[in-house]
Amino acid sequence: MKIALIGDYDSSVTAHQAIPLALELAANSLALWHEYSWIRSSEVDLGQLTEFDALWCVPFSPYEEPAAVISAIRFARQNSVPFLGSCAGFQHAVLEYARNVLGLESADSVEDNPQTQMPVISALACRLYDESDAINLEPDSRVGQIYQLSRIAEEYHCGFGVNPEFMQLFADSELKFCGHDDAGEPRILELSRHPFFVGTAFQPERSAFKNKVHPLISAFLAAAS
Repeated sequence: MKIALIGDYDSSVTAHQAIPLALELAANSLALWHEYSWIRSSEVDLGQLTEFDALWCVPFSPYEEPAAVISAIRFARQNSVPFLGSCAGFQHAVLEYARNVLGLESADSVEDNPQTQMPVISALACRLYDESDAINLEPDSRVGQIYQLSRIAEEYHCGFGVNPEFMQLFADSELKFCGHDDAGEPRILELSRHPFFVGTAFQPERSAFKNKVHPLISAFLAAAS
């Protein structure tokens, strides 16, 4: 089982330290063999992505080539490849869907483009840096079924999220925001009618530092297998 880690690897980034550990914990719990490859955003090759069983769009933004990351997410969505996007990956999954499914070509992130006229991704009013926060799950969602819980707490290192002014654009779409904080801000997304397509504003990989198998990462690998 081959996992592509899409993002600009930096050994000093906490999430990048955690991801290999999180994959190993989850794979061992499922008795699955796996390997992973880091692919920089500037080196995304859609032909190469056909060699992988799953894609994880990882934290640490702005990406060198955000458009290339969005193209990789589109590849996963259109080809039913299991996809996990954490933190920046969550944000760019929202942008990919807005642009390529909803037809909002100008949809952008203020982190990538401060002058954008359609800031679908904007700065959080209260940034979440190295802290935990509560999330309420939709019980009938796939993510809710994976956790088997209605309320969870997860760790963040995040300064950007979905702009509330644009939430209504997704109301009747197959992209569902299935986890929200206590203020109603979206923190988890999933895509209907896809083997596994999940984005989280938080960083589930950080659970590895506590030697814990994360349910979403296990479900991601199970889908890839």
